[in-house]
Amino acid sequence: MSPAAREQPASGMLHLETPTCEKGIGNVILTPDSKDLIAGVKIAPYPVWPDDRGYFLEIARLGQGLPAGFSKESTQISAALSYPGTIKAFHFHRHQNDCWVPLEGMLQVALVDMRAESQTFGVRNTLYIGALRRWQLLVPPGVAHGYKVIGTNPAMLVYLTDRFYDPKDEGRIPYDDPQIHYDWELQHK
Repeated sequence: MSPAAREQPASGMLHLETPTCEKGIGNVILTPDSKDLIAGVKIAPYPVWPDDRGYFLEIARLGQGLPAGFSKESTQISAALSYPGTIKAFHFHRHQNDCWVPLEGMLQVALVDMRAESQTFGVRNTLYIGALRRWQLLVPPGVAHGYKVIGTNPAMLVYLTDRFYDPKDEGRIPYDDPQIHYDWELQHK
């Protein structure tokens, strides 16, 4: 049993449990308004303006778009470069919202709803986002998330959080957790 499965909520806190899932990748999300999307997860395409010099893109405007509710006083902006084949999974937050903006490369993003009271508890989503599908992704508290870099190029992920990093807010679950049973192997062989 993972650490999240044993958490008892304090008053006003999320009740998190690690769901028991069949092996697989859950619902593959192909549109930002998919009916299969985990409750509270939001997706928005972001525009890129290419020209003969390269391209320009806007990460975010605080107060607008997916991070509209993020406070100017506590928003943190970070970046992670990961090499092909890297898996960074799973982690979750008790309070923090994440807004992911993959800039380069491609990510296979895995989401798992751990909120026991959620209408989508136990649902898994897979998104393929990055250079070929330029989507921002908002991940709410209680939704475990992680990614695998797919393809032959490194991936650059810029992410905004609505709180400064706090290790007490973060929980970790191994990428190969037997309860989540996420299949990181190539699906279309």
